[in-house]
Amino acid sequence: MQNVGAYFEIPVSDLDRAMKFYSKLLGCDFTRGSIHGNEMAFFPLHEGKMGITGALCQGEVYKPSLSGSLIYLATNDIEESLGRVVALSGEILFPKTSAGEWGEVAEFKDSEGNRIALFQAR
Repeated sequence: MQNVGAYFEIPVSDLDRAMKFYSKLLGCDFTRGSIHGNEMAFFPLHEGKMGITGALCQGEVYKPSLSGSLIYLATNDIEESLGRVVALSGEILFPKTSAGEWGEVAEFKDSEGNRIALFQAR
């Protein structure tokens, strides 16, 4: 049996703006592509490492929202990441909060209007 998470997609209205936001927030580069006529910017995939990867997606079927599914992005320092969110004109929706023995969580609104969560393991 394996974990059910396999891949995620974050809807965006402006792919370049979203790439800039997430690149500065997470310190990563993207690979651009297209799937089924939708523009994609793929997060890096580190083979053999834990976790899943995903993409920023722009197209007719992708609608940024505060009320859709919530994904958690891993960070080594939630406070530092939340500081970057604010510096990038994002908005903190739920401040750093204990998730018990697992670690800490927080939520923010990204450059596109999505609600995204951060997770810092203990």
